[in-house]
Amino acid sequence: MTGELHEAKRPVSAVLAGPYGHPFHPMLVAVPIGAWVASMVFDLASRFAPDPGFLAEGSKWLIAIGVLGALAAAMAGFLDLFAIPAGTPAFRTGLLHMGLNLVITAAYAAGFLWRQTGPAAGTAAGTAAGEVALGPLLLSAGSLALLVVSGYLGGKLAYRYGVRVADEATQAGGFRR
Repeated sequence: MTGELHEAKRPVSAVLAGPYGHPFHPMLVAVPIGAWVASMVFDLASRFAPDPGFLAEGSKWLIAIGVLGALAAAMAGFLDLFAIPAGTPAFRTGLLHMGLNLVITAAYAAGFLWRQTGPAAGTAAGTAAGEVALGPLLLSAGSLALLVVSGYLGGKLAYRYGVRVADEATQAGGFRR
């Protein structure tokens, strides 16, 4: 294993980014992904439910939870990015992954504010009381689509380039009888 590859698998700070072979970033991303997917389900359900107000309100707060979770995941992910040698395909993929995630998080934060301050707090005018308006719903849908692309890039970092994944000799320990 080359020195650069060895370094890309080691944490910058095991306390902050997770120990060797067990990074915190992949664990932390479950929070924003889950919250934002659930918020989309709530958004869509609000368009069909007879009393959609609680769904729109729940969606708004799921978005806020997702933004906070994304900020925590970003801190650990940023430390993981530091371990990748600059100028490599893995580093460029990491930069694109990070950039997309920053755009996504900013879009969700804007969507949260839109729902707080928009017409009837983000609900559609002239529709069932509390139904999520089309604008915030489309913003969330577009952000979720970008999240899929970013997740693909994160998977490429881990499964193709092996960033922060233990080397094969260490992995082999899990297959010994």
